[in-house]
Amino acid sequence: MFKRGLGIIAALLVTVSVFSTNVSGAGIVKQPNTKKISVKGSDREKEEKLNAGTSFIKQDNPFKAKSSKSKKDNEKSSAIELKVSTSLVSMTESRVVEVEVDFGYSPDLGKLEWTFGEKPFSEWKKYDSTTKSYTGSSFIVFSESPTVEGTTVKAKIQFELVYGTTDLSGRPLRTLYPALIDFYNLSVKDLSTGKIAEKEMRLNVYDSYHTYDELKPALDQIFAEANSNRYLNYEAIGKSVEGRDFHFVVLAKDNASVNKYLNDTVPLMLNNPKQLQEMLSKGKLDNYKIPIFLNNIHPDEAPGIDAQIDILRMLATKDAIEYKTLDKDNKETTVNLSVDNLLDNIIFVMNLTENPDGRYYNVRQNANGFDVNRDNGYQTQIESQILVQQIAKWNPVSFLDLHGFVKGFLLEPCTPPHDPNYEYDLLIDSMLEQAEAMGKAGITNTKYDSYVIPYKDYGYGWDDGAPAYTATYAMHHGALGHTIEMPELNQDSNNAVVYAILGSAKYVLDNKDKLFFNQLEYFKRGIEGIDSKEVDKLLVNAKGESIGRPRTERKSFFPEYYILPVDSKLQKNPMEVYKVVEYLLRNSVKVEKMSSSAVVDGTTYPEGTYVVNMHQAKRGYANMVLYKGYDASDFEEMYAEIVMNFPALRGFDVYSTYASGILKANTEPVWKVTIPNTQVTGSSDQYVIRNSSNDVVKAVNKLLSQGKPVQIALTDGNSYKAGDYIVSKVDLQKIRKDFLLDVTGFDNAVKIMQLVQPKVFAAGSMESKFVLQQLGFKVVNNLSESNVIIDDSGNTKAVSHIKAGKAYIGLGSRALSLVKKNNLLPSFDYGIVGSYYEGLLKSKLTKDSLITSGYNEDEALYVVDGSYIKSVPSTSKVIAKVDSSSDFFIAGWMPNHNTIKGKTLAITDNSQGHRISLFANTLTNKAHPQNSFRLLANTIFNSASNIE
Repeated sequence: MFKRGLGIIAALLVTVSVFSTNVSGAGIVKQPNTKKISVKGSDREKEEKLNAGTSFIKQDNPFKAKSSKSKKDNEKSSAIELKVSTSLVSMTESRVVEVEVDFGYSPDLGKLEWTFGEKPFSEWKKYDSTTKSYTGSSFIVFSESPTVEGTTVKAKIQFELVYGTTDLSGRPLRTLYPALIDFYNLSVKDLSTGKIAEKEMRLNVYDSYHTYDELKPALDQIFAEANSNRYLNYEAIGKSVEGRDFHFVVLAKDNASVNKYLNDTVPLMLNNPKQLQEMLSKGKLDNYKIPIFLNNIHPDEAPGIDAQIDILRMLATKDAIEYKTLDKDNKETTVNLSVDNLLDNIIFVMNLTENPDGRYYNVRQNANGFDVNRDNGYQTQIESQILVQQIAKWNPVSFLDLHGFVKGFLLEPCTPPHDPNYEYDLLIDSMLEQAEAMGKAGITNTKYDSYVIPYKDYGYGWDDGAPAYTATYAMHHGALGHTIEMPELNQDSNNAVVYAILGSAKYVLDNKDKLFFNQLEYFKRGIEGIDSKEVDKLLVNAKGESIGRPRTERKSFFPEYYILPVDSKLQKNPMEVYKVVEYLLRNSVKVEKMSSSAVVDGTTYPEGTYVVNMHQAKRGYANMVLYKGYDASDFEEMYAEIVMNFPALRGFDVYSTYASGILKANTEPVWKVTIPNTQVTGSSDQYVIRNSSNDVVKAVNKLLSQGKPVQIALTDGNSYKAGDYIVSKVDLQKIRKDFLLDVTGFDNAVKIMQLVQPKVFAAGSMESKFVLQQLGFKVVNNLSESNVIIDDSGNTKAVSHIKAGKAYIGLGSRALSLVKKNNLLPSFDYGIVGSYYEGLLKSKLTKDSLITSGYNEDEALYVVDGSYIKSVPSTSKVIAKVDSSSDFFIAGWMPNHNTIKGKTLAITDNSQGHRISLFANTLTNKAHPQNSFRLLANTIFNSASNIE
């Protein structure tokens, strides 16, 4: 089952390399124990349930403490200095604060009132996990009662663990602690004289923690304190859904080094890597520098951000950094890193977090409710779009994505299956070595004594078969891509990540030439069209047998060209072609356009056709997006969805050819995409908008929201079909520049019906709500306001509304279960091949329903939870079925997928006084299967307007 990155991995028992501590004449030695421990972990359902309750609202401080940040207020209220041994206290570390105050006279201890944040210590209660409230004993106590020595009062105050643990990685603790972070006055007041002594204290989750609002000031402080011979550059590279800045920092020797790398080295890397290799081999590549890229994507895995600030401070302000590690014999040794030497060779690039809104609210998802660490391939979210452009721009040799929490301290590389589009043999050996270097540095300088590397220590279940994760995405740019899963949420884990980064930097420094040469070789294979058999040896099935790249009948895994026409004779959805070209350019894939027509494999492609010449550095990424995908169904577990296949999932036609060199004279490079708008010709008063793209849905919804009439054709016309939309020429002219629509004059020859504006209630996931909003539907906030219910969660509150006659569209197994359990469709039943399985399936769509308007009979449909309809009521109409052919399974991960062959995927029924439409395939999964969005939209329009 898909299970990567689960919130509670405390239950995850994994295969680990355990280190025992031995004392010898050589000092402390941490030696590996090869004992294997293997148990399964949590599944993705737990993660989804945890995430479903995420609230994008700042939690109130339960102690209602007043912030005392104003120094002027402090000066007014305090005439006496309160001395403390530390002004920083932690929720994850029990800490004693020594306090001293000279009143100038000998006070009566019984008359002294001690408060923290203007509340007595007794009111600062520990959190009780049973009652889920702050009702335990006080976590602020005197470890030594106050005493008087002359005129001076002394005391020791202990700040104990608020939550009874040093590790706040578990939920719901991650959602609770941010509310307590603040500045508070520690005060002692003599009630007999009114004299007060105060000191501002900071209660933090751990010492290095920063809220989102504190990140930029922390960077500013580092910039102000940095050594004069360090180059630091800050840039806000984009804004999140809610408009918060992406904090992006570059640290280098000087500005010239950065400019030379980006303007000279990178173009050669991507266009003539062989020349750089030759220069490197001959020692003629002097003073070149390569980047290490640091990133965090799940901001509630907090040290992933704070460790970057700590390492930046070290590198910006220190001349040398000393730390411990283990040598090749696992003996402890000391490393002295010269920062100047590092910067003579390495550029450090840091994106503090890929999810600024998540850091602000301290949640995993972005403000749209998406886990952005599942979106680096799909790129439906603005956050992933911003970050991938930087990775594609910098082409780092090493990419570290900082995560939590795996108790074993996990450092990638990953288990099989590996994406066959990687040049895996050029990455894996160095990734293993770098992981060891990071792990050894991480454990030798902290309390941890072990780390785990999935490639070595797991059998399967932590794969790099998808570009969903930032680290696996970076591997497509030739980077040693590592997800680092720290063990806990506290200062210890923050420090372990800091030392892991240092271990990575030292490894890159020591192996710079080899790493750069291999990255250049990665790009050279693409440019020269080399389909290396060395990769095949590392691509294995679940039995560990080498299976190689899935080449089928072709000699090469990669075609020579992908051809993407926009001409209507060859392309069913030009809009999606323009969008995928934008996507490819964003990911540093070169795209060309035909400057004249050309015949390829017997087909004439007109001028303006887009072409992806696969002889390029980013060939592997282009192929991953445009080819059909692969079948990983023999593995027992997978981490996330592996099907990319943009032509099928986004719904456009793509052609490939293995004929070499045929388009060289007919193309020109594309740097920017200009999407044309709708052309309205002729003199008709009304026009038909063909139901051919998601832009059509957006246009119809825009008109409906403006109160403009929109009709739907109920029968076929001469040049249009049932399910196409009819609007006035005047209304069409007003919106034509906003959308790319396929239109023709209306001849009044068919039966039409007026559309009713849908008022949709999204009863399930935030991703479904996001899709509905993107399509322009009016999404209402409660069930009673709606005329259509969309549900992918099995929301029981919908049942009474369905029985009362409200239209219901259910997506996926949970909705199917709701219908069955509540007998909403008598004799209906469903089955599941397996929870959270994934497959792209050849399917058959009925052609006598408006729900399938705009589709072909043969379509590829996407299933993500392995459900199907096994008993169809006699009153129901079948909308879609899985094809019965032997090759129905195109790509994905679905063990025992023959179970679903020929099964029903979608039905609609209006026999029970309420319209129910059910799709076993979750049409909105992560907003990626966009070719299926019109199935949902058609059903919504039909349901709202009660079209039979």
